[in-house]
Amino acid sequence: MGQRRHHYEQAFERYLRDGRIPYISVNEAKKSLLPPKASLTLRDQSGTSEKLKNFDFVIYGQGTNLLIEIKGRRLPAIRLKDGTPAKPRMESWVTMEDIKALSKWRALFGPEFEPVFVFVYWCGDVPPDGLFVETFEHQERWYTLRAITLDDYVGAMKVRSPRWGTMNLSSADFDALSTPFSAPAGVGAGSESGMGIGHEHGWDVGSDREPIFEAIGG
Repeated sequence: MGQRRHHYEQAFERYLRDGRIPYISVNEAKKSLLPPKASLTLRDQSGTSEKLKNFDFVIYGQGTNLLIEIKGRRLPAIRLKDGTPAKPRMESWVTMEDIKALSKWRALFGPEFEPVFVFVYWCGDVPPDGLFVETFEHQERWYTLRAITLDDYVGAMKVRSPRWGTMNLSSADFDALSTPFSAPAGVGAGSESGMGIGHEHGWDVGSDREPIFEAIGG
């Protein structure tokens, strides 16, 4: 596993490895990963140099490959008056720099690569059954994952902070447009499950626990 600055990225990479999901860590493979026409420094129409922000992972799937930008967010433990655990608001803000960079990476890599935000939520407490579709533990922390394509995000985003250049989605839009990120059922036992987020992206649609990616064969 590569040396990563944030525990959110470390947790996600561990999740991929444990699920035997084929991926490349961009931090470890910048030079070999870049397509021939790509450059980390671009020039706009005025000739001004602009450094292109890296994304985090390339994930290889069945028919579609994903350019993954990880967004780590903390979920505090919330309880109702009767003590019952409640689902906290899942923050979904990103920066315009994130959006512009992913759009440019898609143009560089081509139509076989889909840019996706993966929100990695660090749960403030052990999530009770049924609160989230998929949870996992890494280094004594609990996490849950949600994925949303760049196009879906841009289509519903609203300005969060003009000063800081941040955008976000309403809770209703995020719930409707994002999907659980789950490894294929039976991975580790030679399972060959398919992918599933939505037909509009060329992927199979299944239940909430349907896997997004094809597992590496055992």
